[in-house]
Amino acid sequence: MQNQSSGRRDTRDRILGAAVEVLGTTPDAGMGEVASAAGVVRRTVYGYFPSRSDLVLALARRAVDEIEAVLTEAAPVEKSADVAWADFVARLWPLVHRYRVMVVLRRGEFGEDIHALLGQVEHALADLVRRGQDAGVIGRHLPAGVLSQAAWSAVFTIADDASSPTEVDAASVTVATLLLLGVPESRAKALAQGSGR
Repeated sequence: MQNQSSGRRDTRDRILGAAVEVLGTTPDAGMGEVASAAGVVRRTVYGYFPSRSDLVLALARRAVDEIEAVLTEAAPVEKSADVAWADFVARLWPLVHRYRVMVVLRRGEFGEDIHALLGQVEHALADLVRRGQDAGVIGRHLPAGVLSQAAWSAVFTIADDASSPTEVDAASVTVATLLLLGVPESRAKALAQGSGR
């Protein structure tokens, strides 16, 4: 029974992994293309995800869970907010190509549902920025919610424009987002290099 359960979980994960790649390249791709990429028949995909919207929302849920785990690990309350932001972006960057599909799909028919799922992450990032503003390590040039959204969105904009995940390194992305947050350039560069803590 446990082997059967493990097999089902492996198949589901394989379908989701294929969907990230297929939909990331072709957002309008159908279930047949996802099935082909996963090495299963369409009926198998529908057995796990009865509709395309179920598949897309499962992708979004998985991404949000992973992003929340990275944020929780990178940003404990006792850590300075600028350090926490730098650690968050550095840990997120190697995974971000998997989440670009959400940005694309968020602009379409699934936008409201994906936005609702991402709400928890965005709220936590706004709290982190507010904490940094209160401590004087993050700028006050915009309200915390707007500022965190701008810096958070920049990560995906950079990922979307980079031709490959290795074209731009994590340190460069970290510096760019810290500058958006109003962190002085010398401090941003030190944090991105792992010093200045």
